[in-house]
Amino acid sequence: MSRGLKTLIFISEIVFVLGLLIWWLTSDASRKSLNLLVLFFYCFTAEFIIATVPHEPVLLFLSRFYEPLTVALVSIAGTALTEIVNYSVFGYVVDLKIFQKMVQNRTVGKMVKAFAKAPFLALWVAGFTPIPFYPFRFLVVLARYPLWKYILAVITSRTPRFFLLALLGKSVRFSNTELLALLVVLILAANYPLVRKILLKKRTRRSAPGQTPPQP
Repeated sequence: MSRGLKTLIFISEIVFVLGLLIWWLTSDASRKSLNLLVLFFYCFTAEFIIATVPHEPVLLFLSRFYEPLTVALVSIAGTALTEIVNYSVFGYVVDLKIFQKMVQNRTVGKMVKAFAKAPFLALWVAGFTPIPFYPFRFLVVLARYPLWKYILAVITSRTPRFFLLALLGKSVRFSNTELLALLVVLILAANYPLVRKILLKKRTRRSAPGQTPPQP
């Protein structure tokens, strides 16, 4: 495949997911719809690269109206397709020259070696438990882990996770307020490390030697 075609596919994938995210955030109909197709497309925004929005509140909400197995199967279908896109996106990014230095980093190398010792088990545990999954999206590409094995690990770990969440939502009728609060908490928790890192960098720059502190 030529570089130009790879770039075109990469841009199309990014635009597609961003379009879905904008549609979901700006459309009242999409957020209030009980159609399972909305859940399917929501998975693209919830599982793309570093998850923009959490999937748990939506699964808990829709499990009021559908059987847990139905919710789980629709969710895993969207998630599996999203992970194929993730694999393609990271594969493109890793091949870029500007990322070669990061790829050759010693710490990254150690992480890849540790992952390669038991990749399927690592993916399964991360997929089933609340462990942040996004680092493994990088690792599978860096370790050249086969796509079909990656998707198999995603399907076999995420499906029971989605089913248990939907079963919980069916058994415990969470109010809309509680689900909204959960959504906010999960978004803040997911973005806390990034925000903390940015704040620490700003603080370090301000306290760097040679810089004049602001006058009162």
